[in-house]
Amino acid sequence: MKKMKFGSSDVDVAAVILGCMRINNAENPVKVIETAYESGIDFFDHADIYGGGDCESIFGKALKETSIKREDLFIQTKCGIVPGKMFDFSKEHIVASVEGSLQRLGMDYVDALLLHRPDALMEPEEVAAAFDELAQAGKVKHFGVSNQSPQQIALLKKAVKQPLVANQLQFGLKHTEMIDQGIHVNMSDQGSFDHDGGIYEYSRLHDMTIQAWSPYQYGFFEGVFIGNEKFPELNQKLNEMAEKYQTTPTGMAAAWILRVPNMQVIAGTMNLGRITEIAQAAEIRLSKEDWYALYMAAGNILP
Repeated sequence: MKKMKFGSSDVDVAAVILGCMRINNAENPVKVIETAYESGIDFFDHADIYGGGDCESIFGKALKETSIKREDLFIQTKCGIVPGKMFDFSKEHIVASVEGSLQRLGMDYVDALLLHRPDALMEPEEVAAAFDELAQAGKVKHFGVSNQSPQQIALLKKAVKQPLVANQLQFGLKHTEMIDQGIHVNMSDQGSFDHDGGIYEYSRLHDMTIQAWSPYQYGFFEGVFIGNEKFPELNQKLNEMAEKYQTTPTGMAAAWILRVPNMQVIAGTMNLGRITEIAQAAEIRLSKEDWYALYMAAGNILP
């Protein structure tokens, strides 16, 4: 498995993360964990809200049924969403969320904690107090954010002492806005629109790893683009490239993301075969020509 630095830390992590949002629907969670680990994926992503907390509980219970040691894994969770009600970055909520996650996971600490969605009422000093308490207690090793802009991160950094080492953002062949604006600088077409304040460049400048979520989705959970008749040109090119690089279209779509510097990819599948395909694809390095060919096949243009 390809390894990379986790943000500004001195920790090397797997390029592929297994997202556990759907582990409550897995036929055999134990086998899912074992297959991922045997394929080189030792990084698992959670959130306190996944399955209403059940996903963390299922994972924790399943892990105990394997021979895998906790210390050989990198466990990440997220907090800050109160489903259907609000986003909450208060100290009380952050600390309570982590305590709940640790209890469900059956662990003493998590390797990383990300703030899940921006809280418009955030007080950076409250976040800083929560992070300090969790770090000093040894309950969280690294901190980061999810779905946040450069200015939101800068606001947090006003008070937070710990490095923010990751930002989890949607990215994939049918969700390329993060990089489009950089390609279309000084243009006035659709691709030139700055949706997020230059978050990709900001992340690289500040040594924050980007974790690409929903890498196979188009739109906002509208569906998967692989094998979808709505995208014949893209799928034709994916099949062509998959044959060239001896992988599958699923693997190729992951390899495309991992060719972009500073990226991890979150595989949310519970299908054992796809977990293996994606893990193996981490070893593929596309040529620039092939990367751009897929970018254009996805409906993008070069100015």
